[in-house]
Amino acid sequence: MESFLKQQENAMLHFIEELVNIDSGSYDKQGVDKIGEILISHYKELGFQIKVEKQEEYGNHLLIQHRDAIDPQIIILAHMDTVFPVGTAAERPFSIKDDRAYGPGVIDMKSSHASLLYAIKALMHEGLSGYKNIKIVINSDEEIGSPSSKCMIEREAKGKKYALVMEPARKDGSLVSARRGKGNYTLIVEGRAAHSGIEPEKGRSAIEELAHKILQLYELSDHENGISVNVGLIEGGSSANTVSDHAEAQIDIRIKEMDQVEYLEERLEEICASTEVSGTKVLLEGEMNRPPMEKNKKTRALLRIIQDVGEEIGIEIEDTSTGGGSDASFTSSLGIATIDGLGPVGGNAHSDKEYLEIPTLVERTLLLALLIERLSHRTK
Repeated sequence: MESFLKQQENAMLHFIEELVNIDSGSYDKQGVDKIGEILISHYKELGFQIKVEKQEEYGNHLLIQHRDAIDPQIIILAHMDTVFPVGTAAERPFSIKDDRAYGPGVIDMKSSHASLLYAIKALMHEGLSGYKNIKIVINSDEEIGSPSSKCMIEREAKGKKYALVMEPARKDGSLVSARRGKGNYTLIVEGRAAHSGIEPEKGRSAIEELAHKILQLYELSDHENGISVNVGLIEGGSSANTVSDHAEAQIDIRIKEMDQVEYLEERLEEICASTEVSGTKVLLEGEMNRPPMEKNKKTRALLRIIQDVGEEIGIEIEDTSTGGGSDASFTSSLGIATIDGLGPVGGNAHSDKEYLEIPTLVERTLLLALLIERLSHRTK
């Protein structure tokens, strides 16, 4: 199998180049759907059936399984969208320098699509049948919290025994066994406008009230226990000489454990129940939209299997936790053994320095193929 994949390395890189050179930001439906069409074509050639979950606002989602599959027990999650705007691919297209490949989305996660596709090809080449025991779910909006695909992922994941998530491995090659949960909130303050020089006493500053609220929000952070609250974007007011009648803040909240949700929601309600600046009104919108991926007994057992497979092919597999979110949280919260970071190794995702470590492309594809086969035998 390894020799087959080594022979396919250039083909894999050309496939990655094709994907990278197509813009597919989360809000670029046309670009994401173009990626989807390419994937559909390749999977159909391998005898897979594709159900397209059409979307109006975002790109379409894909549900893929082999025509001979019967109740597959492994769900594999991947996404087509990137964080980059239209035009980025033209500005800095796919390129290779030394042992690294560069380009928008090259590691997050267009290289993973090549790895998954060629892992299946490798299984077929070897006459193995693990590919018949997988259900592939590819969504189009992971980078913005999977608003249109969360329910689909949870629906397709129910009853599955294992979840393999194709986010890239960390820079040091580690897989991801735990992720913090994530919430997005908007805090809106309404005040009363007035001229700041002529009659400031008639105004009620929304910005002043928001400043009080921001300080209270930051006090909720408890980094030792995995809670972080960040106000990442604020706006308000109309001019420097006007008491502001409107202000709002975008808030990012991360948690380590589901038990922390109730506490944080209660504290948020308390903070917003009163105001420091009389005459202002406060409205909080949003929710915790990704549960944490906790490293539980099932996850540890799956990790040991992966480490055993890695040892057989000379790869030492380590794991780590991260504060970043992914769709792995949805399968993990359903009690499914979940491991993330099963794509190739790379780094600097979401930046113009994003890269793929080319030597890891074959080895991580081999790991994935053998893992699929190993897990398939365990579900029979």
